[in-house]
Amino acid sequence: MTNSVIFQDQTYIPVGTSVGLTELDGEQLIRVVKPMENTEPDVPTYARLANSDFHNGTIEVDVRARLMHWADIDCRGFIGIVFRASEGDDRFESFYVRPRNGRSCTEPQRRIHTMQYFSYPGYTFAYFRERGMSDYEAKADIEMDEWIHIKAEIEGIGAKFYVDDMETPSLVVNEMFGGAEVRGGIGLYVDNGTQGHFRNLRVTCAD
Repeated sequence: MTNSVIFQDQTYIPVGTSVGLTELDGEQLIRVVKPMENTEPDVPTYARLANSDFHNGTIEVDVRARLMHWADIDCRGFIGIVFRASEGDDRFESFYVRPRNGRSCTEPQRRIHTMQYFSYPGYTFAYFRERGMSDYEAKADIEMDEWIHIKAEIEGIGAKFYVDDMETPSLVVNEMFGGAEVRGGIGLYVDNGTQGHFRNLRVTCAD
């Protein structure tokens, strides 16, 4: 794992990832990668924003997913955000997208799973699907290796998630599993097979 990285005047600390600076299309970006040997999904694998303390408010960031050379068919370009993360990174909320399930995907069943909310520990995508809980995923018109704008509006136990320039939320979660009172850190999240590129993180705290 790398040491902390400074990007756009913000310091990021690797949590279960390697984090560094890279250049893409002439622009310097922060790059986050989950190690190949860690194949467990929906676990603490992100770049944590140092000294962040978030409860309610808005989080926005631009994300761009590419696949690692070793990625297989089940690697869908998982990339997104973490919020309200505990100091020890053993609890957090997350929202991510699967660009490989977007507009180029020819499998209808995968296309309805283009974005995901989950709560660590315990309430992962596997938990929801095993119980037929479809309210925590949705589809979106996105693609691999394209910039995607993510916006999260968090208030109490509720969350609204937006993708790109949508005026209405792409996904609404009425009851997050972490509870209404929890607060904590913010992170840039990736999962299996993704090299995640990020820029323009903006956080507005309401309290």
